[in-house]
Amino acid sequence: MQLFPCPFCGPRSETEFHFGGDAGNHRPEGFRDVTDGKWTAYLYERNNLRGPANEIWMHMTCGEVFRMERDTVHHGVARSFALTEGSGDDGMAH
Repeated sequence: MQLFPCPFCGPRSETEFHFGGDAGNHRPEGFRDVTDGKWTAYLYERNNLRGPANEIWMHMTCGEVFRMERDTVHHGVARSFALTEGSGDDGMAH
């Protein structure tokens, strides 16, 4: 079992978390202007990086959504933090 660090509750079992996708994968804006290609890219195309990755996770127990930096090769977590921490226009640290 792997422990993931919830920035609100501390270390918890990985079974309490739900993967939300790549950080920075923003939903397309506009109703009529969004093409099928844009929706396909948003829903299905992923970076699938080998190594360091920035991801969105939800801790199902407390209901909080947060960002986690982890390595996809050895599954080590560098850090996790609330989406409101950091700087930039997307609410994520850069």
